[in-house]
Amino acid sequence: MNSAGDKTSLSGWLNGLLGVVIFSGSLPATRIAVQDFDPFFLTFARASLAGALALVLILVLREKRPPAAQIVPLMVVSLGVVVGFPLLTALALQHVTAAHSIVFLGLLPLMTAIFAVLRGKERPARAFWIFSVLGSLLVVGFALSQSAALSLTGDLLMLAAVVVCGLGYAEGAALTRESGGWQVIGCALILALPFMVVASCLTMPASFSSVGISAWTALGYVSLFSMLIGFIFWYKGLARGGIAAVGQLQLLQPFLGLGLSATLLHEKVSPVMLFITLGVILCVAGSRKFSR
Repeated sequence: MNSAGDKTSLSGWLNGLLGVVIFSGSLPATRIAVQDFDPFFLTFARASLAGALALVLILVLREKRPPAAQIVPLMVVSLGVVVGFPLLTALALQHVTAAHSIVFLGLLPLMTAIFAVLRGKERPARAFWIFSVLGSLLVVGFALSQSAALSLTGDLLMLAAVVVCGLGYAEGAALTRESGGWQVIGCALILALPFMVVASCLTMPASFSSVGISAWTALGYVSLFSMLIGFIFWYKGLARGGIAAVGQLQLLQPFLGLGLSATLLHEKVSPVMLFITLGVILCVAGSRKFSR
C-alpha cells in the first residue's frame, strides 16, 4: 500500500514539474507573439485553437458532460486562466520585458493559496500572513522602483494577471478532486470556445503578411502547450500528488522563465530581478508552510 502510494505521489510530482516547465515558456513566447500580433487577437486566437483541440479530444474519448453544479466553477476557471491571465499578460508585455514580468509570477503560489483559503474557509497561522505581506511588499517595492510610466502600467497589469490566475488555479484545483485532471481545463476551454471564435474573427488583422515565423511559432506554443498540454500535466500532478504539495512547484517558474528570457530573447536579467524573485520565493515558501 505504501509503495503504491509513493509511486502515485512521485507521479504527481513529475507531472506537476513538467507542467511548470511548460508554463515557464509562456511569457517569453507571449513576448515574441505580441511583437507581431495584437494582444486581444492573440488571446482569443490561442484560446480558440486550444478549445478546438479540447473539443476534439472530448468527443473522441467520449467524455461525459460536466454536471450542472460545475458550470459556474468552470466559468471561473475559464475567465481566470483561459481569458484573464493570457489577455492581461499580453497587454503587460507591450510595456515590460518578459524577464521583468516573470518576477511577478513569484506571487502565483501565494495568490492561489489565498483563494484556496478563502474558498475552503481555512484558518492559517499568523505566520502565513506575515510571509504573505512580506512577499507582497517586495513585489510592490520593485514595481514602484521603476520610474517609467509605461513600466508602471505593465506592473499593474501583471499584478491583475496574477490575481485572476490564482483564482482560476484554485477553482481548477478544487474541481480536480471531482473530475479527471485534464477534463477541467478541457471543459473550461470548450465553455469559452464560441465566444473566443467570434472574438478572434472580430479582432483578426486585415493581413498576416507582416507576421513573422517566430510570432506564428510563439502562437502555436501558447495555444498548444500553455493553454492545454501544460494544464493536462499540471492538474494531473495536483490530483495525484496533492494540491498543497505539488502546488509548491510553481516556485520554480520564475527561475525557469528568467533563464528562458535570457536565452531566447537575450533580455538582461539584472541582479535586482534575481534578488526580488528569490525573496518572493522564500516568502511564498514560508506562507505555504503555514497555510494549514
